Amino acid sequence: MELHPDEIGQQKSMSQIVFHYYCINCKYNLILQVMKISRLPLKLATLATVTLSSLIPINLPVKASTFSETALDQSKVIAIARPYGEGKYDLLVIEQIPGKQDCWAESGANPVLIDPLLLNFDFTGICRRSTDSNGYSIRLDGNDLGLDYLLRLVRRDGELVLVGTPRTPGYEEIVLGSTQGMAAGFMKINLDPGWQFTKRTYKDKVLGHFYFSGSQAAIAAGENLYDTPPATTTNPMPTPPSQTSFSDIGDNIYQTQISEAVEMGLVSGFEDNTFRPQEPVTREQLISMAVDAINTVYKVDLNATPERDVVPFKDVDGSRWSAKKISWAQWNFLNIGNPNNTLQPNEPISRAELVDTMRRMAIHLKNQLDLPRQIQPTQEPMVFSDTSTSWAKNIITQMSGYCGVATPLNEQGTEFAPDSKATRDYTAAAMVRVLECVKAEAQQASKQSQQQ
Repeated sequence: MELHPDEIGQQKSMSQIVFHYYCINCKYNLILQVMKISRLPLKLATLATVTLSSLIPINLPVKASTFSETALDQSKVIAIARPYGEGKYDLLVIEQIPGKQDCWAESGANPVLIDPLLLNFDFTGICRRSTDSNGYSIRLDGNDLGLDYLLRLVRRDGELVLVGTPRTPGYEEIVLGSTQGMAAGFMKINLDPGWQFTKRTYKDKVLGHFYFSGSQAAIAAGENLYDTPPATTTNPMPTPPSQTSFSDIGDNIYQTQISEAVEMGLVSGFEDNTFRPQEPVTREQLISMAVDAINTVYKVDLNATPERDVVPFKDVDGSRWSAKKISWAQWNFLNIGNPNNTLQPNEPISRAELVDTMRRMAIHLKNQLDLPRQIQPTQEPMVFSDTSTSWAKNIITQMSGYCGVATPLNEQGTEFAPDSKATRDYTAAAMVRVLECVKAEAQQASKQSQQQ
């Protein structure tokens, strides 16, 4: 079954439009305030409230955050430098669920070596882990910096240093911690004073995304935050179990985005408590999800009269469950179909078609929010090894630079696999990334508009 948000209240003023949605099955209200803003180039504001050491730049971007955060038991979370390839390391974050089998063991010092015990058993419901920027990011003084900084491990002076590398020219590097030595194998990353682990929350619901959360004042003073909940904490109690506990996504790389997509009502699981992440997504399922995603930003009227002539698909009967959504999408943003005017709604969507639809959805939303329609890069686009002959080559490259909507197959290697079927897990992740990117643009433009 699907979740369908339904508008229950709407207020308007000259400076603000407030849409109030009620999610029938997920039982929570989603109040989204969207400021009407002028078409101005986006500029990042600056922070200059505290005099800091050279490790923290004073020209950090300030954003109104869609998400809040909640404190964690620091002894139950660890950042690990995970070796791969020849002399390379990536960042792994693991959370231990209390009262369960140990997820890791520590030994030695300078550096502390880690035995990743979770690799030896099925850790579903026991350990939570995040392996890339979709599962963790930097948050400083309540400001989400995930779109502005990329977390990396770099080798310096005989240790690995965890740094935030700016995606935008003009900002300085942020240093968050280090391994305090070098050794073979997995190593613990010790956070510098002023930094702690928190979890992302949305409307008081705890999500799977980890924050490396810092306080500029505490960083400058060299103070630990381990026993102090962050200022923006919405629930200082211990982190409750995730609201999304499908039995088959515990080790899925898109677990965080799946949970967020479910919380927003874009997708749901099955009666046997599975999500079936590797199942392909059909054309009509993609359209339904995209329309529901748009509906989290502004109210979609499925009964509205088309603003231009649209020839209905010959194979989509008006009584079909998805007919109204398909019709609405057809005259708003859709570019899926066949030359003989058929949709083939039950056919699986390809990864290239998914990314093209995500691009069109993003442009549609930006237009509705009076943002520049152009897709502006938020990070360095990827160079894929298998898209040179694809009809969607430029689109895939462009969307890889837009909040990482287009990423390699299973987030590994350099192959995008444009003709492969789009799976439920990656589709959910792509939807969430587009929404977060567009909303971040709207918030930043709104702040810029207020400052002028």
